[in-house]
Parts: sequence; structure tokens; C-alpha cells
Amino acid sequence: MSEEKKSASIEQANSDKAVAPKKEVSNMSRATDKITALYCRLSQEDSLAGESNSISNQKTILKTFAQEQHFTNLVFFVDDGWSGTSFERPGFQKMLEAVENDQVGIVITKDLSRFGRNSALTGMYINFVFAQHGVRYIAINDNYDTIDPNSVDNDFAGIKNWFNEFYARDTSRKIRAVMKAKGERGEHLTANPPYGYIKDPENPKQWVIDEEAAQVVRHIFDLCMEGRGPTQIGSLLEKECVPNPTVHQRKTSDYPCKWETSTVVHILERKEYTGCTVNFKTYTNSIWDKKKHWTPEESRTVFYDTQPAIITEEVFEKVQQIRQQRHRQTKTGKSSIFSGLVFCADCGAKMYYCTSVKFEKRQDFFVCATHRHHKDKCGSHYIRAVVLEDMVLRHMQMVISYVASHEAHFRAVMGDKLKLASDEAIRVNKKKLAKAEKRLNELDRIFMRLYEDRVNGTISDERFASMSKSYEDEQAKLKREVETLTKEVDQQEQKADDVERFIAQAHKYVGLEELTPYALHEMVKAIYIEAPDKSSGKRRQSIHISYDFVGFIPIQELMQEEMA
Repeated sequence: MSEEKKSASIEQANSDKAVAPKKEVSNMSRATDKITALYCRLSQEDSLAGESNSISNQKTILKTFAQEQHFTNLVFFVDDGWSGTSFERPGFQKMLEAVENDQVGIVITKDLSRFGRNSALTGMYINFVFAQHGVRYIAINDNYDTIDPNSVDNDFAGIKNWFNEFYARDTSRKIRAVMKAKGERGEHLTANPPYGYIKDPENPKQWVIDEEAAQVVRHIFDLCMEGRGPTQIGSLLEKECVPNPTVHQRKTSDYPCKWETSTVVHILERKEYTGCTVNFKTYTNSIWDKKKHWTPEESRTVFYDTQPAIITEEVFEKVQQIRQQRHRQTKTGKSSIFSGLVFCADCGAKMYYCTSVKFEKRQDFFVCATHRHHKDKCGSHYIRAVVLEDMVLRHMQMVISYVASHEAHFRAVMGDKLKLASDEAIRVNKKKLAKAEKRLNELDRIFMRLYEDRVNGTISDERFASMSKSYEDEQAKLKREVETLTKEVDQQEQKADDVERFIAQAHKYVGLEELTPYALHEMVKAIYIEAPDKSSGKRRQSIHISYDFVGFIPIQELMQEEMA
């Protein structure tokens, strides 16, 4: 039902002038001072049956019947595009509110399926809620009327409700099967493309870039790369008077430039901007529970290069890393481009950015989190932000200059370094993987013997249940371990391309004179601060920079080798 255009309405039928004079009927059937609720519902699946189930046809049937029965105060409650499996329909809920406020005397539907397709809840509302409030319920085509509890048609209502529910279950299974087949073929499952794309006029199944919106998407990613969080990005877009996605799609909005934080987060997390299709991101537990649950990333299906990319894969992954870092907000409102990147070289803890409204820029500093709270566990690790910025800039300039001038040597040395580390990691992981797979095969054989022992009566049912549960838990754990190890091996085998990616990044920043947040976040993965050395009488301090793709670069050794 996610692709339906849903609507709900309440309409006064103005029946008082249209009906013939009322006959003498019982108090329950008259209900002249209360509403006669005429309820209509249509779902996307029901509409396939043709005009017979249309809202207009339902209205005609209900109004004609009510007039023939001389019911008054007719009010339509309509849910157009809503599944009968859920009772959280706006029109139904409005009608239910009126029932519970004792404003309704009679409820009429075309048939029981229009009321709902959940047999348990349908029975509860009709037999309990309506009865408690003295509401008469009529399903015209099913000859169901609660005013006559001895009717044979009423006796069969439970069976009809069950068949209505079965229809919903069967329809749901068919829709799920179709969506699963489409998703596995790599087709888009969402009705509307994400902000930044539009449907290809020549092939609606394909997406093409909406350049106006794509520029905003790139701007959002650039701002995140510069260290700004979703709230800050939203505020900046508002100041720049950038229309939000709702306005861009030509929908009404009272606040055209209002950007919600959740909107920015949603854009930053959409992998589709890298040119891929991600299917099966959400699931529901049943046709009754419409709440969507997020599927773990490893269980989603990804198809690459299905549409033009707006963001590169490298920028997208870097943004995800930046967003995972928790930047401590200072009371002064100041921030540092190094927040989330600086760590203590001894204990590995993050280093806090410390400032004050009274501080000048040169006084801001970073301090080890462990030392700050437990001085006995880690020595003093302190570095001023301006000193750190100068050291990082100089180191990056040396690396970039060396790569640009001695690319072949850098490729050979770092390639061998990464291959050595990668080969060792692959060897260790493959050994663990073989051990886990061997144990899984053993468990399969154990299960077979265990089942045979149960059939032969060698072990009791209780013993079988206990042992099988233990083995099943171990098997599930091993399967997760195998998946993780397989992924790690695949990642390690792709390390050969990492040197080339870093070289491309280095060439991008040749001539770097100022350390910008974007350059820092694109090239640097982490910075480790050593404790200061004061043995010479002067304060000397070293830092170690882990670069993206290649890790630590022994730049001094490389330069000495080249000079030699």
C-alpha cells in the first residue's frame, strides 16, 4: 500500500430534504437524533475489481439504501486508498470517535469487507464497541444487520470475515512475491525517486539527475565534509533560502526554505546518490503490523551503476565516517576542524577540544580524555590547536609534494607495505574462516545423528530439545562469523586499488597552502598525539597521521631513500 494515493474525508449527505416521510420503527432503527454513518473504503487492490467497488458506487448504494429505509442525518466517512487490514484509517477513526462520543446511531457499509479485512478486529468493533454504544451495524450486500441477532446471515458473518481476511493475506503474498522479484532484478522499488533524481521521461523505470536538486545534494555533502552537522547544514540552507525538497517537488509548504534536521540526515544516508540501487531496506512483520523496520545493511540488496552518480563513493563513505564521530559541543559555540579525528597515541582515547570565551584562538587546545579524568592512567597529552594545525598542514604538504614528484616510488613502496599487511590479514582470516566452515559441517552431521537418536528413542524429547537449541545457537553464531570473515577477506583483497585512490587524492591537492576542513576530512583518517618530550630543555612533540586508504606514511624514510 506504500504506493497508493491515500485520502480520507467526511461529507454531510444532506439527506433530510431527500428522504420520504419516516415510518414508525423501533427506537434503535430510528436514531433520529444521531448520525447515520455511511462508511466507504477502497484500497488499490480492491480498485482492480472495477467500478463495483469504487467510492462513487459505494456512495450511491449506501445513500439509496438509507433513503429507502428512511434513515436521516446521513454522513459519509470515506477512506480512499486504505487497506482493510489496518484500522488506523483517518475516516474510520473519525467515525469511531463519533461512535464513542455517542453521536452515531447506525453504521452502514456496502459489505463486511468494506468495514475491514481483519476478522478479529472486525468482530470486536461490531460485536463489542458498537454494542456498548447502542450502534446498529448494517452490511447491505451480506444481509448483515445487528438489529436481528437470530438471522442466519448474521451467523455466517464470522466465516465471511475470515474469507475477507484470507483474501487480504493472499493478496499480500502475491504483492510481496512481485516486489521481491522486482527487487532481485535490480528494479527500483520506491514509487518516487529520491531528491536529486527524476524519472527518465523515455523510460520511467530509470532515474536521471535533476541538476537543480543535485546541486543542493552536493552542497549538503560538501558542508558535511567540512565538519558541519545536520542541524548546522539545515540552518545554513535556510539562510541561503534554498527551497526544501517538498517545495522543489511542487507541493504546498508554509515554510518553503525550512529544512528539518531529519531531511538533511535522510539525504546524507542515501547510498543511491553514489549511482546504486538499494532494495529491501525496510520490512514489516505482518500484514497487520504496518510499522516499517530497518533491515540490517548486510541483508540489503545493492545493485551498482544503475543510474548516474551525484556523489562519489569515496565522499559518501567519508561522510558516513564523519557522522559516526561524536563531536562534543562547547558552550562557547566554537568548533575545531579536528574534532573527532584526534587521539592519544598511548591509550588510544579521544582528545577533547577545550576552549573558553576568554581564549584567543592560539589558546584553544586538545587534551587526552583519559588523562583529564584519570591522571594516573595516562600521562599528560596536550597540544594547542594552532600548533596541531600547523603540524598537520606541513605533513600533508610533504606527503602531497612527494607523491606528485615521486609517484612511481611511492606506489611501489606503499603498495608492497599494504600488500604485506593485507596478505597477513587474509591469511589469518582465511584460517579462521576454514575453521568456522569446518565446524558448521560438523554441526550438520551432529544434527542428523541427534535426530536419528530421537527417532530411535535413544534420547528423550527434552534432551533433544536442549541439545538442538545449544547447537542451533552455535550454528547461528558461526554463520554470522563466516559472513563477517568473508567480507573482511574481500575487503583485504581489494587493497591493491587503495594506493591508486590515495595518489588520485594527493594530486587533487597539489599546491595546498591552507588546511581546509574538506581537504582534512577527505585525506586524513585519524591523528595520534604523542606525549611531549622535554628532555632537551625544550618542549618537543610528535604526531602520527593515518591517511585514508594507506594508513601511516613513513614520509621521512621515503625522502631519505629517494635522496640516497
